[in-house]
Amino acid sequence: MFEPFQLPFVQRGLLEVLILSVGAGVLGTWIVLRGLAFFSHAVGTATFPGLVLAGGIGFSASLGAFGVAIAFTASLWGLARRRGTAYDSLTALVLVGCMAGGVILASDVYHSGSNVEQLLFGSLLLVDGADIRLAAVATIAVLAASALFGRRWLATGFDETGGPASGGEWLDAVLLILIALATTAALSVIGALLVAAIFVAPAATVRLFANRMTSWQAASVLLAAAEGTVGLWLSVKTNAPPGATIATLSGAAFGIAALARALGPRARGLAIAGALGAALLVTGCGSSGSDSGKLTAVATTTQIGDFVREVGGSDVDVHQILTPNTDPHDYEPRPDDVTNTADAKVVFVNGDSLDAWMDKVVDDSGSDAKVVDLGATVPVKLPGESSGLEASQYDPHWWHDPRNAEAAVRQIAAQLSSVDPGDKATFEANAAAYLAKLKRLDAGIANCIDGVPEADRRLVTDHDAFGYFANRYGIDVVGAVIPSQTTQAQPNAQDLTNLADLVKREGVKAVFPESSLSPKLAQTIGAQTGASADHTVYGDTLGPSDSTGDTYLHMEQANADLMVKGFTGGQGGCEVSGLG
Repeated sequence: MFEPFQLPFVQRGLLEVLILSVGAGVLGTWIVLRGLAFFSHAVGTATFPGLVLAGGIGFSASLGAFGVAIAFTASLWGLARRRGTAYDSLTALVLVGCMAGGVILASDVYHSGSNVEQLLFGSLLLVDGADIRLAAVATIAVLAASALFGRRWLATGFDETGGPASGGEWLDAVLLILIALATTAALSVIGALLVAAIFVAPAATVRLFANRMTSWQAASVLLAAAEGTVGLWLSVKTNAPPGATIATLSGAAFGIAALARALGPRARGLAIAGALGAALLVTGCGSSGSDSGKLTAVATTTQIGDFVREVGGSDVDVHQILTPNTDPHDYEPRPDDVTNTADAKVVFVNGDSLDAWMDKVVDDSGSDAKVVDLGATVPVKLPGESSGLEASQYDPHWWHDPRNAEAAVRQIAAQLSSVDPGDKATFEANAAAYLAKLKRLDAGIANCIDGVPEADRRLVTDHDAFGYFANRYGIDVVGAVIPSQTTQAQPNAQDLTNLADLVKREGVKAVFPESSLSPKLAQTIGAQTGASADHTVYGDTLGPSDSTGDTYLHMEQANADLMVKGFTGGQGGCEVSGLG
């Protein structure tokens, strides 16, 4: 039942939550008392541009977030002093400005990636020693300030007309700065968008019953610690982000407490018992590692997972991190990925930063599994790539050339054989049978594309994922909306206009959306140019089991068929037989 707490990354998260709960419980009472719940939520959300700047320039996310949080707090406090306006109205106005700036930075400047998204929603995998130290500093600051200014904050909470004579304005400034610091400290595990779960919800819940400040604060600390601990446990058991889990649990606790208060003392026990029963029921929903006795292998992408299943057959238990139509560029690893990696003997990754998040997963799992970078060994590189660089340095989608898929399959067979020599013959036989299909696929696609006049082989996609495919089969990549190394970029109107003009000049007949992305960008280009946007290809991921791209072989054959149809205005197609 308590096995999640044996994992190093959960232990780090628990330590941070327990430290934060002390400061959050005490600070939360002042937040609720002074009516600053909206501000505490807003200051966390307003850190978004700081997170983007930190990710784009390459400095500490906490430093970037705290800088923006202080700027947000100073702006709000200064405007409130000058105009005498209530905090709520000004908070909303300043928050809009911060969010707008963050969106512009994320879309047009730094193309924010998964790390920013993790900080917005929380992730156990982000917690490190620096986060724990920051949580300790924030908690000590809260306790010290409460000891020094608590009586005056309490008095101001019931009489907000004290004014300058009582130093009320500067007391407000201290309180707002503390909220900014504590919110920043909670980003890694709770997330910028969910900080109210630990700073507001516990104090608001206890406030329903407490009538003395000391008991209110003590009970708020205990409740924040309990909700944080149970929330982390549930996040691992249900494979959910910790911030969202803690927020849901905190909201449920408040609802139950409000209901219990309304029902009266005789019905409170029943409400609490029902809540505990529901929590225990969730235990059965948790995931666990493989106990089949087979060799356990982890594959990051859907393509690599397909390769490993083909080679390993029934002798290998494959945990595939990504699911069909999941974008690998901005994937946020879940606790289940870590627990499954802990049991693995070998981990196969794509390489070239497509699945760089896997390094953290392996480290946090404590696994001694062998990590095999398949992209580093592919034999065919795009024009301009140096053999001295990591394979796929400019385009991580190396599998779209079946010759590279062949090399990956051979490497998988060799690595599985090295960790399980007893099944070497089986692995080699499975690999040989699959390699024959890959060669058949390659020859069949080449024959199909050769039937299209060279002048018509003009490819425009919403994501530049087909450099290898185009290089292998003589296709001219005219342009793409989003570059190959990311799917986070959000092109502006000028980018789309320039690409539309290029499509018109080159006489492109079709723009191809990608299955793991929204088709709206491709459809916009198509609407501006008259090109078709009806052929959705598989770029970063295989399709679901009931699709034409459910396996690597089917995916590449489907892509070839769709491209030929697009190139020829629906007059041609491509079908490769014997793929199974």
